[in-house]
Parts: sequence; structure tokens; C-alpha cells
Amino acid sequence: MQLQNILTLERTVSGASASSKKRVLEIIAEHICKDVSAFDNEELFQRFNAREKLGSTGIGKGIAIPHCRVPNCLGITGALFTLDKPVAFDAIDDQPVDILFVLMVPEEACDDHLQALSMMAELFSAEDYCQSLRATNSNQELFDAALQPIATG
Repeated sequence: MQLQNILTLERTVSGASASSKKRVLEIIAEHICKDVSAFDNEELFQRFNAREKLGSTGIGKGIAIPHCRVPNCLGITGALFTLDKPVAFDAIDDQPVDILFVLMVPEEACDDHLQALSMMAELFSAEDYCQSLRATNSNQELFDAALQPIATG
């Protein structure tokens, strides 16, 4: 599994504005549904919200990886968002979040789901990678920066 196979420019948003965790999840669901017509905005939001109720997807250092299983998802689908101002996300280190990598996976894709989460956690553990994402000013710059480790690695 490679990042460029699950992330598109259309699902990459630099500098989104939100005042709360709930609003971030709403914005994410709305934006993704504009690009993936098979997904329902309200259902996607409810699935993200239900997953967060099980435990925060905030992994620390300003990073969150919201994820959920979606019945009409044909393959692992990713989205990347940076926020103009960090929001409280109940992260494990209690730090607010400003980078979110979102994963939607088919309901039956258990192994792929875990593999994708592991790949994202490893990628976002590199502080210089996260700093390069935070330094971007446009969706295109964010998309290019996100794929940079693949191009050079």
C-alpha cells in the first residue's frame, strides 16, 4: 500500500478553519463527499463520530488519524487536512491537533485497515515530515509535501 494510491489532490485541504473536533469531522465528511459521490455526508460524519467515541484518534504531536469503515467504500480512501488553528481533539498527549489524515476503508477490509493505520502512524512519527506539511500554504503544496517521502524514499 502506498500513499499516492489512496490520497488525491481533491481530498487534500490546507488551512481548513474549524473551532471544534465535531466541526472538523463535519468539514472532513462534507469535503470528502464532494469528491466521492458514493459516500453520504451525514453517514460518514456519524461513522467518524462513533469511532471517536470509542477513543480519540489523536495520536499526539498535533496529529490525528480519524478513520472508519464504510459499507459502500470500494477501496482504502484517504484525505489530508491541515487546520489554520489547532483544535482540542482529546489526543493521547492532550495537545491540540492541526494535521489530520483521514482513512475510510471497506467494512470487510480488516487487514488493509490495520496496515493503512500502521503506515500513517509511521509516516507521521517523522517530525520533519510533519513540519513540511505545516509549512504549506495551498492544497497543491500540501499534496506535494505529503507525497515527498515516497518520491525521495
